[in-house]
Parts: sequence; structure tokens; C-alpha cells
Amino acid sequence: MKRSKILVWGLLLISLSSCKKFLDVTPSNSADAAKAIQTPRDAQIVMNGLMNQMTSSSYYGRNFIMYAEAKGGDVAVYSQGRGLDALYTFNHNPNTNSYSSFWSQIYYCILQSNYMLEEIAKRETDGVTGFNTAKGQALTARALMYFDLVRLYGKAYTQDKASFGVPIVLTKLGFDAKPLRASVEQVYTQIVKDLTDAAPLLPKTKTNGYINYYANKAILARVYLNMDMKTEALLAAEEVMGATSLYTLYTNANWVDSWKSQYGTESIFELNINPLENDLGTASLGVYQRNRNVGTTSALGFFYASTDFLSSLNAGSNADIRRGVMARDESSATRLGALYKYSGGLPNGNASTSTMPGDKSTGNNTAVNIKVIRLSEMYLIAAEAALISNPTKAVNYLNAIRQRNPGLSAATIGNISLDMILEERRKELYGEGHRFFDMIRSNRSITYNDEFGNLTILPTLRPKTIDRNFYKTILPIPQSEINANPQIKAQQNPSY
Repeated sequence: MKRSKILVWGLLLISLSSCKKFLDVTPSNSADAAKAIQTPRDAQIVMNGLMNQMTSSSYYGRNFIMYAEAKGGDVAVYSQGRGLDALYTFNHNPNTNSYSSFWSQIYYCILQSNYMLEEIAKRETDGVTGFNTAKGQALTARALMYFDLVRLYGKAYTQDKASFGVPIVLTKLGFDAKPLRASVEQVYTQIVKDLTDAAPLLPKTKTNGYINYYANKAILARVYLNMDMKTEALLAAEEVMGATSLYTLYTNANWVDSWKSQYGTESIFELNINPLENDLGTASLGVYQRNRNVGTTSALGFFYASTDFLSSLNAGSNADIRRGVMARDESSATRLGALYKYSGGLPNGNASTSTMPGDKSTGNNTAVNIKVIRLSEMYLIAAEAALISNPTKAVNYLNAIRQRNPGLSAATIGNISLDMILEERRKELYGEGHRFFDMIRSNRSITYNDEFGNLTILPTLRPKTIDRNFYKTILPIPQSEINANPQIKAQQNPSY
């Protein structure tokens, strides 16, 4: 699907690096910006631009997904100095490797949502109708962004919901605004409100590349699971799973090939990647996860699967069909540690050349869209949410995904556990930006495969094994933000 670009850049391009005030960003560099949203079509064009910004390298385009992978224990750094090392080594402080672009880019996107909502409200006051879908999309997108922000900068809801989250900004701000951090609980309350307000406004049809009713419910299921609200998470996940006319699980025969295509039967929400528009090329997510030596030297092999993850994936006589998106990494001719979900297909015979056919073209670096939410995640959320209240449901939902490894016996009421469900999540969602957040919310320790590869200096800024009490499991408020908003210094995350 090709998006219109007529108004996108006029509305949305600004320089984030020049900001001198807290969130000193505006939704337009044009004097006519206040009149940009006059019709529902105008609002949808602005929404196109917002979703384009969500594919920034500082957000879903790469770094946000790699954050959860690099820190989650399922990947390891083979060689230092290739990029994003600091995520793996936890080399963070307010001045160095603070990844301040998470803060600036996500808030930038939030302000675009706020702008949309305020302009829509003005048009509706004037009697213009037809904005429900755009309004629902903006509210849902804002909820997702706050969910991502609060997990980056705040403690887990299940750990300390009274601790600092992030500032809640729901309107356009003056240049001198200096909002302070709300609590984690307050942020989650706003997230749930936005999602609840948005749901009835959204279509229940499949809207490829856009947020629909079921994408909203899928995000809500994620949020409730992080809040340990199991009953609510189960209801939301089951509602999505019940939309069988729109979404069905891939069979074992077509799971691997599904990664070559956009908008498949499991796809609930994808962010569209357009060649020559928002394709990051050799800086893309796919390049960061695949073999250095395959196809082009621009694929630097930043992160490969850890030994522990491969042991889990290879259990059951190497029968797991999800091995089909793994190819050899540069450590040997046999270790299948390179991931090709976001390159659109495996190298030919795991050899050193590849066309990597995807849905955009052949031989490109970002061959597929960013799959933000898939149906399989809903089954796993439902299994976890039902584990105590309805173990029969939990077993059935887990086995729907567990059967992707025919070499493993099915889960039963007698052996199903949270650890078994989390283990299935790691295999099904590997490379998609979940593992670290799953380990933190479930209060599990994380052990890193520091001995893999050619690291000349083992990480010294974190222990080999951490848990969520380690202060660097959340990022520091960047010094640049503190300089712009001095009052927030008193709310810096502990030990930074």
C-alpha cells in the first residue's frame, strides 16, 4: 500500500536536534498548519505522517525493538564497535549513551497525536463529521507510545507502580512548558483511558497499515498483562482471537514464508515501510540481525542469537519450524544464530549469497514491514492470563503455538507453567522486541552470553546476571532534557 506524501513532510518534518525547551516541537513548519486538518481525508494524511515517524530508527524502525532484544538475554554481541553495543553492555548515563532519541522521538510522535486530536475537536465543534476513525487511531497510537515510554523510563507496574513514570502531555504545549513525571500508575491509567475511548471509534474491518478496533484491543491486552490484570487481559486477547474472519494462525507449512509478505493472516498491526521513503536501508532492523558475511559487507552482524536461546529453539530434535528464519552467523558454518525475519527470507542454502526476496523487492535491506502485533502474541497472552483461572484454556492456547515445534510434547494441565509460556514467547517473538520487557514484568533474572564471539573486553557496567532491581534496567532521563527542564532533575531515575 502506497501512502500519500503530499502533506506529510510539510506537517511533520522538524529538527529534533535543535530543541532547546522541553518537547520544543511543533506539528508544522508552515504558517497554515492550523488549517491543515479540515476534512477526514486531511486527518488521515496527517496520520500517515505520524505512522511514518514511528518507523524512525529511534523507534520501531530499529532501536526500540533492538533495545528489548539486546537486553533480554536472547542475543549476544559477536564483536564490539558495530553499533548499539551500549544496549547490550548497559553503558548508560545521562550524558553518554542515554538514548535520548527515544525520549525526543516518541514525545514528538505524541505531540503529533495531540495536534491531530485538538484540530479534530475544532472541526467537530464547527459541525464537521467523519473524524471517528482518525480520532480512534490517534488515541490508540498515543496509548501505545506512552506504554513504550513508561517501560523504557519507569519501573515495571508490578514492581513499583507508585514510582516515577513519564510526563503525561495531552495538549499542545507552550515553548516554556516544563511538565514533570507522573507516576507509573498514572501513566497506565491514561493509557487504558485512551484505548478505551478509542475502541468504539475504530472499524472492525482489516485496515492494512492502519490501526483498527482489533489492533486497539491487542494493545490493551498487552497493557493489562503488564498491569497483572489477568481477567481483563484474557478478555481483550480473546476478542481479537475471536475475529476469525480477519485473523488466523499460520500453519507450520506457511509460517516461515509469512515473513516474506506484508499483511498476512496473523498480522494485526504493521507499520508500512516504503522504499525511497522510510526504508532505513543498510541501517535497518533486518541488517542489525543478520549475518555479516551474507550478501553484502554492509550487513555487519551486530547481534546474533545467544547460545541459551539456540538451545531452547533447537530442543526436540531440531524440529521447530521457527528455525527456518535462522541462518548461519559469522562464528561458524553451522551455528544458525542470524535472524532473517526482517530481511524477507533466508540466504540460499545458508550460503554466502542471497537475493532475500521480500514483499518490496529483491536484494533490499528492509524487505518487509515492521510487524508490531501478531495474532500468535494474543494466544500467548491469553495462555498466561488464563493460567490460574482456567488452566484448560491456558493449555489449549499455549499448544496452538507450541505445536510449531512438533518435536516437543504438548503442554498439559499437569505440567503447564508460567515459565513454559514465557519460553514459548521467547521462541515465537524472537527478534520482535519483547523479551527484555517480558523478563522485567515477570520478575525473572537475565543472564548474558558474554563469552560468545570475539569480545576483547567483557562487559563491566553490568553483572553477567541481572534482575529488575538493577538500576540500569531503566534508562536515565537524558541530560539534554534536564538542561531544558531543570525541575525534572529531582525526578532522575535512582543511581543515575
